[in-house]
Amino acid sequence: MEKSEEAGADDKPNFRYRGIKAMPFIVGNETFEKLGTVGTSSNLLVYLTTVFNMKSIRAVTLINIFYGTTNLGTLVGAFLCDTYFGRYKTLAFATVASFMTSFQLDGMLVITLTALVSKLHPPHCETEHIGSCIVPTPWQIAFLLLGFGLLVIGASGIRPCNLAFGADQFNPTTESGKKGLNSFFNWWYFTGTVAMMIALTLIIYVQSDVSWALGLAIPTFLMFLACVLFFMGKRIYVKVEPKGSPMKSVMQVIVAAARKRHLKLPEQPWLTLFSHVPSNSINSKLPYTNQFRFLDKGAIITPEDQISSGGSAANSWRLSSIQQVEEVKCLARVIPIWASAIIYYTALSQQQTYTVFQALQSNRDLGQSNFKIPAASYSIFSMLGLIIWIPIYDQIMVPLLQKITGKEGGITVLQKMGVGMFLSIVTMLVSAFVEQQRRSLALSELTLRIDPRRGVVSSMSGLWLIPQLTLVGVSEAFTVIAQVEFFYKQFPESMRSIGGSFSFLGVAVSSYLSSFLVSTVHQTTAGAATGNWLPEDLNKGRLDYFYYLVAALGVINLGYFLLSANWYKYKENVCITQELPMDRIESEKPLF
Repeated sequence: MEKSEEAGADDKPNFRYRGIKAMPFIVGNETFEKLGTVGTSSNLLVYLTTVFNMKSIRAVTLINIFYGTTNLGTLVGAFLCDTYFGRYKTLAFATVASFMTSFQLDGMLVITLTALVSKLHPPHCETEHIGSCIVPTPWQIAFLLLGFGLLVIGASGIRPCNLAFGADQFNPTTESGKKGLNSFFNWWYFTGTVAMMIALTLIIYVQSDVSWALGLAIPTFLMFLACVLFFMGKRIYVKVEPKGSPMKSVMQVIVAAARKRHLKLPEQPWLTLFSHVPSNSINSKLPYTNQFRFLDKGAIITPEDQISSGGSAANSWRLSSIQQVEEVKCLARVIPIWASAIIYYTALSQQQTYTVFQALQSNRDLGQSNFKIPAASYSIFSMLGLIIWIPIYDQIMVPLLQKITGKEGGITVLQKMGVGMFLSIVTMLVSAFVEQQRRSLALSELTLRIDPRRGVVSSMSGLWLIPQLTLVGVSEAFTVIAQVEFFYKQFPESMRSIGGSFSFLGVAVSSYLSSFLVSTVHQTTAGAATGNWLPEDLNKGRLDYFYYLVAALGVINLGYFLLSANWYKYKENVCITQELPMDRIESEKPLF
């Protein structure tokens, strides 16, 4: 456990870290935010196809764009947080705004109104062929998109800053702080997953089967609890203030390097390049690295460059310090690793969309009872896999791996990401096999019934979807948690909220890519000999082929990730100016 402790006298600035004592307030805020939003957004796919009479392809495309925009909005929130307001003020404003102005809740209310008010959605379709259903009018779509827009605004404030703010509460220079930080990333994701499970079951049930009014009152009360919990911890928080736009420093390095692109680098750049770290900087001093050496030219001192009395460059657009250059290198090194996650998240997104359609055409009866598992609730099994695996990994696997490897955390974050990516490939292969069995039973054996909107419902139990969903959860426990930890630790301290938003940015790009992939496959295979892979009736398509395609992309992506991870150099901090021989610098590259 992290104890309350003062940072050393040489640390700038001086904080009193409370570590684990601050966690109930921060994690509670994040948990209740998820409880308030997931219950509505997770059921949207079924809602669009049944209430708005949308075709599956259009609904999947709209949902992917919605998820992508929601996660893209966190980048804006992170920029404002790191540049102007700081994490505490941004979270305080976002938490109060979420409750008082209720962007999330307004979005839920708008979407709820589209269901309650008959004029806000098209007439219910009773026909067997969805092509003959009445489609929504442009203003009905506009009102629906208004609800989506409000949900996007509400999610952009809390999500990018909460994780970085929680990690700020641990002292990264002490053993107890490092241990607490490693566990924090696991348990932060664990509690968020539990919240989503509750939302996928209890809140969806209340909204659908009890009362929409009560179902919307519950998230309102939960957001109130988020406000109370967050401000209860005000006196013990470590509050890191922003030091201006970190992206401005990035641009200054690029411009300075471009201006001096014709200059020749010195033989020992770590000794002769301009070195200056402002006294009020919150960033740790970084050692020199020999990657992206063209950026080093921005730190070459020429006769035209002037140094101010405080030791800084008079014109930062002409001369950058080696510290600034290394901070930009941190950002540049992260990008290839970040890019490898796009295909990974694309594979995961199929389990959030087409698995729902698989469930709709499977036997969802629970035993001999009359209870039918909602198709959207099957994703709870991926979360069960995650929350069961995290304690096992954190309490059993990590100590065991630490004894074997001697590394903090057992294996590196990049190794954890690689394991998760491999499991995502296995997930797609299992998904393809299960779909083959579901389709085969639907076409060759007696079926339960015929869905007027989709076709024959297979006699295969929907519980056979559990293996692929469980694998998704375990995969997330490796890759997603490792990625969050990776971005937090590898970004400069002044850019950690932006680093936190990189995970969301990866999900955003993958959502757009998934939408493009689904549309392309649908259009390309429409006239193929195998038939359309992704029709309304999955029994007439080849969803299993689509899963194999995604698995193949995953294999290529895993190869790319392994190359990128082997090339990557982890960020290291130093307390004094480094004077390292070049052979030491070149040997820093770990086998990820």
